[in-house]
Amino acid sequence: MCGRFSLTATPQEVQELFGLEEIEDFPPRYNIAPTQPILIVAGDLRREEGDNRTDRRALLARWGFLPGWVKDPADFPLLINARSETAAEKASFRAAMRHRRVLIAASGFYEWQRPPKGSKQKSTPYWIKPRQGGIVAFAGLMETYMSADGAEVDTAAVLTVGPNREVAPIHDRMPVVIAPENFPRWLDCLNQEPRHVADLMVPASDDYFEAIRVSDLVNKVANSGPEVQEPAGDDAAVEVEPARPAKRAAKTKAPETPPDQLKLF
Repeated sequence: MCGRFSLTATPQEVQELFGLEEIEDFPPRYNIAPTQPILIVAGDLRREEGDNRTDRRALLARWGFLPGWVKDPADFPLLINARSETAAEKASFRAAMRHRRVLIAASGFYEWQRPPKGSKQKSTPYWIKPRQGGIVAFAGLMETYMSADGAEVDTAAVLTVGPNREVAPIHDRMPVVIAPENFPRWLDCLNQEPRHVADLMVPASDDYFEAIRVSDLVNKVANSGPEVQEPAGDDAAVEVEPARPAKRAAKTKAPETPPDQLKLF
C-alpha cells in the first residue's frame, strides 16, 4: 500500500526528469494524503521517428481513483491504490490500464510497520526514499470523472506490487517504480497494451530504497513541513525487525485524513 508520500523536488527538476516542455511552479509537499491533488505526468511520443519532441504534460489529479461509471462518489470506496497483478482485469481499473497509464512524481513514500499481534505498541512510521536521492516515478492510473452537474475532475491511483527486501519487514506492498528509460513504454497507451508492460510492474531493486524511522508527526495531515521526515533517533536508519505481515490493504484507510478533504465534489 501507499497511503502517504512526498514531492519536495523543484519544478525544474521534475520538468527535466520527465521531459516536460513546461510546468507550473509548485511548493515542496512533505505529507501528501489521499484526496489531495497530486502531480501526474501523462502522454508520450506521438510523432514521426527522429522527432524527439514530446507531448508529455503535467497535470493535477485528485488522489483517489473514480471510474467513469460511478454514480455517487460518496457511496464509492476511496481507491488510492490498485494492485498491479489484477488491475488489467478489475472493472474499476481495466480501461485505465489500457488507455490512461500515467507517472506520479514523488520524492519517496511513508509506510507504517504494524506491531506484533497482541502488542500495545503503536504502528511505527517509516520514510522510504531513494537511497541516492532524487525523484521517483510511481506507476499510476488516471480517470477523468464527470459529476452529475457536469463538472470534471481528474483522478488517479498508485499501482502497487509486493515488497522488495528493504520494504518487506515494514509492509507487504509498495508502489511500482518506473525507471526513466521505461517512461516511453509505460506512457505509450496507443501501442503498448497492459500485457506489453507487465514486466515493468515488479518491485524496485533491493538496494533502491532506504527506510528511515520517523516520528508519528506524519500521522496527522496538518503536519506538512520537513519535520515529518526527521529521523526518530540515532538508530533510525538501521535494519528493521520483521513484523507480522500486514493484511491486504484494499479497504484500509490512510491515517487521520481530515474529513473536509472529501469535499472535492
